[in-house]
Amino acid sequence: MKRWVLTIVVLLTVTSLLQAETPNIILCMADDQGWGDTAYNGHPELKTPHLDAMSKAGLRFDRFYAAAPVCTPTRGSVMTGRHPNRFACFKWGHALRPQETTIAEALKTKGYVTGHFGKWHLGSVRTGSPVNPGSSGFDHWLSAPNFYDNDPILSREGKAVQLKGESSIIAADAAIEFIGKQAKASKPFLAVVWFGSPHSPHRAVAEDLAHYGNKGHWQGEITGLDRAVGKLRAALRDLKIHENTLFWYCSDNGGLKTASSGGRGKKGSIYEGGLRVPGIIEWPARIPKARSSALPANTSDIYPTLLAITDVAVEKQARLDGISLLPLINGETMIERPGGMGFWDYPAGGISTPSAAWMAELLKAQAAGDESKNKSRLRLDAGKIKGNYAEDRFSGHSAWLNWPWKLHRVGGKKAGTPRIELYDLAADPMEKQNLAAGNPDRVKTMGAELEKWLASVARSLNGKDY
Repeated sequence: MKRWVLTIVVLLTVTSLLQAETPNIILCMADDQGWGDTAYNGHPELKTPHLDAMSKAGLRFDRFYAAAPVCTPTRGSVMTGRHPNRFACFKWGHALRPQETTIAEALKTKGYVTGHFGKWHLGSVRTGSPVNPGSSGFDHWLSAPNFYDNDPILSREGKAVQLKGESSIIAADAAIEFIGKQAKASKPFLAVVWFGSPHSPHRAVAEDLAHYGNKGHWQGEITGLDRAVGKLRAALRDLKIHENTLFWYCSDNGGLKTASSGGRGKKGSIYEGGLRVPGIIEWPARIPKARSSALPANTSDIYPTLLAITDVAVEKQARLDGISLLPLINGETMIERPGGMGFWDYPAGGISTPSAAWMAELLKAQAAGDESKNKSRLRLDAGKIKGNYAEDRFSGHSAWLNWPWKLHRVGGKKAGTPRIELYDLAADPMEKQNLAAGNPDRVKTMGAELEKWLASVARSLNGKDY
């Protein structure tokens, strides 16, 4: 009898370990939520009980960064583990290059079923595009070409569908339906859930607005996305799969309000306020107790971390900018980040992507049986490498973070001598006191590291990774 009991225990333990090697994965992202736009980070007004609960149950990052200060590029960094300038994803509305390997494509080689729900903004959501979610590795998708509002028209694998409800809840409900099917089939899944809130214009529903009064639509949208996070967490527990589901939450760039951005500036800036965002990983099987980390981490780290967790090796992997955070997840001490962390706001314009208008147009065209118009929205040219970017001159505003020091190289559209700024973030988190003049050796060393990285990014931009 004891022998049988021991055998069962051993089998259960081995099964548990094997399952832990292939966790279910949810990547959840807000749109324009700054570092301080949560109650757990000290906001005096916002109601975010579900994010607060996540922060008290999992691994909370106190210094988590978006790879870029605006939405589309950061989403590209999540998909690839690379700085978005490497594939010309400079600003909002730019697309992935089809040559890039996405996390969805990588995990499918390990048997994952993949789904995308909500804001895409990395290409098209029309059938036949080389950069729609389906072409980028997602088996199932209900997606918007850009941020989307309440009662949206979304693309269900290329077919426009009119939906009713609060925007974040719609994405959560679609993801929950997908998750339930995979749980029933005992299939590991990747669910990418990208909300359209709290991007402007702010239109909170009555349930969320009630906390703040009629002028609190921005706050209400954040509470709405928090409610969607709560619905996702509850579904995992109802399905009894929460223990071995890695739930990673963050935002795509710094917030809209300077007062709660967590640093100098806000969205659009590569000073701290434009890049610092909330970051939490909840995974009870591997993170049984709440922890926090001051390690500077980045949205580019998501891809290599998931590859390490699932033991996926990508053939001909292009150079990554992210690092694996698996040691940190496993409870090992990670105080210093190996190497530095680069940022580069290249002086290129964004591309208008009016989601509501385009999706209404697509719905009408499909009802009429004619989708032949506006084929430019398929982004058929996304894989073309345009121009020859200089690999020894770097315009725009770039920065190199090697904690606690952050070096800025501030240039313009025209070549010339850039302005150099150096800040000690530990002593000066608002980046007010430029210490460059008093630290010439540090400026020289960090400047060389930054320029080496910029040259590497420019080579990728010119297609030399493929």
